[in-house]
Amino acid sequence: MTRNDVTELVVFNRMKKGITWASLAEACGKSVPWTTSALLGQHQMSKEMAQAAGAMLDLPDDAVMLLQHVPYKGTGSIPVGQTVPTDPLIYRFYEMVMVYGSTYKELIHEEFGDGIMSAIDFDMEFGRQADPNGDRVKITLTGKYLKYKQF
Repeated sequence: MTRNDVTELVVFNRMKKGITWASLAEACGKSVPWTTSALLGQHQMSKEMAQAAGAMLDLPDDAVMLLQHVPYKGTGSIPVGQTVPTDPLIYRFYEMVMVYGSTYKELIHEEFGDGIMSAIDFDMEFGRQADPNGDRVKITLTGKYLKYKQF
């Protein structure tokens, strides 16, 4: 069994059993975005979290073990051999970075100086925002500012 097999099993069993990502997050004691990302293979779960998710999803012991392994981050969202994502939703995030990436870079440098926003010391909130013209997806990203060292 590979980590990709575990991801496919998680997705299949979640749909089959009608389990929400929110209920899995509650059982694991983490946020919905983090738990979803972990179960899709992007984060290492503690033994307790992996066992809780495994029990809800009827995962075999090997799958629970692999949920506790440090993953290769960034794999899975773009199929092997592709450089640009083709899934329309994932592509829109890619498009946002292509269009606004230099804007974010300029604004971060102007406000904070020469550095980066961490994706390690990082928080994300996800929700729905009511709008009379159609509900909107609301995603808030916060990352620790890390200044480049001068030496």
